[in-house]
Amino acid sequence: MKYRTSNNSCLVLVVGLLLYGSLVGQDPPNVLFIAADDLRNELNCYGATHVHTPNFDQLAAEGVLFDRAYCQQAVCHPSRASLMTGKLPDTLGITNLYTGLRTAAPDVVTLPQHFRKHGYVAESFGKIFHTGHGHGGDPGSWTVQPHRFGDGEQYMLEENREMKRLNRVKLAEAEKAGKSLAGPKNAWVVESAPDTYDEYMDGAMMVNARAGLKRLAAGSQPFFLAVGFSKPHLPLNAPKEFWDLYERDSIKLPDNPYPTKDVSKYAMHTNGELRSYSGVPWNGEISDELTQELRHAYYACVSYIDSLLGDLMRDLDDLGLRENTIIVFWADHGFKLGEHTLWHKHTNFELDCRVPFMISTPGYRNGQRTGSLVELLDIFPTLCDLAGLPTPGDLEGKSLLPILQDPHNSIRSYARSQYPRGRNIMGYTIKTDRYRYVEWTVIDSGKVVERELYDHFTDGDENVNQAGNASYHGEMSRLAALLRNSRKS
Repeated sequence: MKYRTSNNSCLVLVVGLLLYGSLVGQDPPNVLFIAADDLRNELNCYGATHVHTPNFDQLAAEGVLFDRAYCQQAVCHPSRASLMTGKLPDTLGITNLYTGLRTAAPDVVTLPQHFRKHGYVAESFGKIFHTGHGHGGDPGSWTVQPHRFGDGEQYMLEENREMKRLNRVKLAEAEKAGKSLAGPKNAWVVESAPDTYDEYMDGAMMVNARAGLKRLAAGSQPFFLAVGFSKPHLPLNAPKEFWDLYERDSIKLPDNPYPTKDVSKYAMHTNGELRSYSGVPWNGEISDELTQELRHAYYACVSYIDSLLGDLMRDLDDLGLRENTIIVFWADHGFKLGEHTLWHKHTNFELDCRVPFMISTPGYRNGQRTGSLVELLDIFPTLCDLAGLPTPGDLEGKSLLPILQDPHNSIRSYARSQYPRGRNIMGYTIKTDRYRYVEWTVIDSGKVVERELYDHFTDGDENVNQAGNASYHGEMSRLAALLRNSRKS
């Protein structure tokens, strides 16, 4: 399918706002801003019919589903900081889990701050900004302090809570002795507990978020309400009823449980995040049996947050808010489930960079999908346009309004992502209509030390690195120039 480029964005914006005004009058729209952590595009609405996600499917059917949306870095903090400020990780100065947002950019205006400046009340529940590694959810972005997960718990079973406690004691003792912990620091990697719908972290968070929605609906100001799920991030814990939606024996193993041919050494990792949990071997292969269990648990977590999403959507309808509310759903990055021998995120592969993304907004609730390339950076300017707010001039994303008006439109020819290796190597990648091209670069000198090229027309799973294939050298030169240009914008 070909996607055409809109060259008259000003006209599109004016027409879009006129259409919006004619539908909802003069009342500013509310914004319901929903996020998931570590969610890959394995939802029913993306063609994964083996996954039970009726509420995601309904949201997609009511709005616009983006088939090819990409995060700017496949790890929580840099991805979320980039999205929430509308700036690339390099521009913002956040490419690791530890650099604080206000340390890197003390005066940056975030998305909810921008809405607050224009008369909105902004609140967050759960995980929107990164909240681990010493981060506090950027309290200055919100009208009140971020509401985290309330009384929700990561583990429900007492034996797992005790296992986590003991492992953390071992970790503290090892750190005190100046040693590395030779074993897991977390409890069991999966958990299935009965009758815990409102007790796990996301369930307890949603109880509070739903109460917050009702309170904000009764107020006099338009609201920007952000609701962030912690799942399906590790550990893969969910109420038993969602495990019961799946038969273990019917869950497929990955089609490509082997390293990419001729892959760059920088493209791989050792699955350290997964191995930090009990029940996973500290070294060596992940067995097929464990792989199947982990996939089962992942799907259970996805179906759990799908159900919680449904609760929130029903409240939105019961309160009569749907017609004047912009709904955005996004995930901070993708996730691997054993493909290429790899787990979780932390790479520049397609499975890590590509994310589920949907918008349901007044005037464009027509159940369409688009294959146009978009970035999570594009959310900030898009919400400004949809709400009729001025767009800050320093944003590095582009408004998606032309695509909402016509899903065949295109606003960019490539999507950008990056991922570091160690202290002095950065992998930059662009995704075009056909290719994923990666350059691993020495940060200090700018020297390119390794390259990757994947032809998605013939190898959508990225099983063969074509960078050494002479027949692609002309294409690689063109892509290298595009990549250099992408880093200047």
